[in-house]
Amino acid sequence: MASAIDFEAPNSPASALSFAIRPNHSFLRSISTKEASNFSENLPYSPPRLSTSVLSSNTCLHNSQPSTPRLSFTLNNPKLADDHHFQTTYRCISSVLKKDGQILSVATSNGLVYTGSEANVIRVWKLPEFTECDHLKTRGSMVVALQVSNDMVYAAYADCKIRVWRRTWENVIKHVRVATIPKVGSFVRSYISARDKMMKHLGPISSLAINISDDILYSASLDKTVKVWRISDLKCIETIQAHNDPINAIVLGDDGVLYTASDDATVRVWRRNFCSGDRPHSLTVTLPAKCSPVKTLALTTDGGVLYGGCSDGYIHYWIKGWFSGQLQYGDALLGHTHAVMCLSSTTNYLISGSADSTCRVWFREQDCQHVCVAILQGHRGPIRCVTAFPGRVNNEESEDGCTICTGSLDGVIKMWRVRCTSSSSDNTGKGSSQNACDYFEIA
Repeated sequence: MASAIDFEAPNSPASALSFAIRPNHSFLRSISTKEASNFSENLPYSPPRLSTSVLSSNTCLHNSQPSTPRLSFTLNNPKLADDHHFQTTYRCISSVLKKDGQILSVATSNGLVYTGSEANVIRVWKLPEFTECDHLKTRGSMVVALQVSNDMVYAAYADCKIRVWRRTWENVIKHVRVATIPKVGSFVRSYISARDKMMKHLGPISSLAINISDDILYSASLDKTVKVWRISDLKCIETIQAHNDPINAIVLGDDGVLYTASDDATVRVWRRNFCSGDRPHSLTVTLPAKCSPVKTLALTTDGGVLYGGCSDGYIHYWIKGWFSGQLQYGDALLGHTHAVMCLSSTTNYLISGSADSTCRVWFREQDCQHVCVAILQGHRGPIRCVTAFPGRVNNEESEDGCTICTGSLDGVIKMWRVRCTSSSSDNTGKGSSQNACDYFEIA
């Protein structure tokens, strides 16, 4: 499977978890080994762009709750990019290389950018000048996931623990470490009493999500589970047996709906029922991703569109119905030649980072069709993490476009500024014969 980082299984004989990059071409497009054999023969590397075949039930992977409905999909003909003329300008406004090794995670909050690397350090950058203003260091190893909420910073490390910092603004920006999840006492007590829900993850944590209104922190792991932590006392209140394969990403909607993505080539949707006792989260639907491991997820601000980036280079997306509220398959975006490793959504833009060392900027139109308006080139390694926010780095949201921060396994952090305007090519509404976007080579 195409993956940015190769984690060893929890029961591996190795003394420590391995985050080494695979020496072979592990970033080439790949499809799940659990798919039908005739499918793999037809699609050794690049599946057809437009497929009208529906994923049949015999090719679908089994799930832990068979009674839950599973949605299949059919690829539709996408709107051609030539239907509109896009004027796109973009440039790299900053590029920083530190001796921290691979950049594995990134997050933004209140004019600050947090970056985590394979070294045990989180660097804090101040916008708009993008200068380092603080750094957080622990005895933990790789910082594999970051989440920032209000003045709290949550960082997941390769040792299966989550460290928590509180940010202060007294004269200068400072971060004070306040907790470690799980607590040592809770782990010991749960081990003695054999209560699984209080124990830490048995595999590396891959993703974090926060629900401030419900006082909940979610952590997904390669041990195939999602743990639910109560932020107020840092206790694990539930363990969700979410998938049959490692979980690569989770994302949370404003309505409290949790989405999980896994190597089993599915995205699962979970809802919380406060009247369900110890296991309030229930599986509502399973979304197939055409037999390719789903490596990353992104959700639009309004929760209307869910994106899933896969190891075969496709970005599948599902659209929530206005009346039914159900997710319906929209289409697949194809452009990357290697695995899609990270996604970020802001306003009408979707930014995708790939193992092909490029970022693609997609513009979402009113009819939910997507056009690739820019290809950001400059990294010399797979792009592992990306975040984006509207407007300029000084938070002027009135100006069209967005600002993007990318982190790569080459150890470089880059900031980009992208502006895109669209207009019909003529008054008759006919498509333009020119390309939908202009690509500029960045020096």
